[in-house]
Amino acid sequence: MASILYLLLPLLILMTISSVSNGQGPPSPGYYPSSRINSIGFDQAFRNLWGPQHQRADQGTLTIWLDSSSGSGFKSLHSYRSGYFGASIKLQPGYTAGVITSLYLSNNQDHPGNHDEVDIEFLGTTPDKPYTLQTNVYIRGSGDGRLIGRELRFHLWFDPTQDFHHYAVLWTPSELIFFVDDVPIRRYPRKSDATFPLRPMYLYGSIWDASSWATEEGRYKTDYKYQPFVGQYRNFKIAGCTADGSSGCHPPPASPSGSGVLSQQQVAAMQWVQRNYLVYNYCYDPKRDHTEIPEC
Repeated sequence: MASILYLLLPLLILMTISSVSNGQGPPSPGYYPSSRINSIGFDQAFRNLWGPQHQRADQGTLTIWLDSSSGSGFKSLHSYRSGYFGASIKLQPGYTAGVITSLYLSNNQDHPGNHDEVDIEFLGTTPDKPYTLQTNVYIRGSGDGRLIGRELRFHLWFDPTQDFHHYAVLWTPSELIFFVDDVPIRRYPRKSDATFPLRPMYLYGSIWDASSWATEEGRYKTDYKYQPFVGQYRNFKIAGCTADGSSGCHPPPASPSGSGVLSQQQVAAMQWVQRNYLVYNYCYDPKRDHTEIPEC
């Protein structure tokens, strides 16, 4: 028996290596912008915006939750005209259909009915399907009234309910870059002033009931027999130019070159993610009116 196991050992090792390889994440981006920015405590950078009874900060972790009475949201103390904005987030497992857990930039309170917005949103799901990470951009009221979204949606190469992962957006005068664990997953360039956010925005986070659209276009609704629905945030990172700050302020670099151009290694990692995990791109949706999204 021992001799048979000895003969099979190389095959078992090869099978193990193959299994690990098949389950691996994206190639290394070679540059980790989050490591260059110090974390900031919730109370140093944010305040509760709504649902204070559904929000708790404890030992560096902010917990917000949704139940049948309310959700919760928070807002940064300052508005920004550019910068790096991120947080480590852990999502709830199980049935979360209809629930949105988010981190986003917006000026909707300063410009109601005509606002800009940059979204990182986790669309709740049913237990047999993975979470969807939605990135979205609204420009000058395209998120008000008749919606004109610029959605790219992804599945993830890990289970976002098992541990904290870092999600971020870098907003510069020339582009938006979305990151997951420092891997760029989407680049949205400034092709014209009409399709790019140029006005100052605050950083927000929230958990709320979006049953009308969040999960499979509203097919599955929030079911409060599974309440509370919980989102956890920590490791907040903000390196931004405040709206009233120096005109000489510049956002952190996107790449090791110090420029706004992603390195070849970063581009390769982004292409891997988009090739393997991108599940929706608004530019290729035949139902969209492409005169409204000229950047495509």
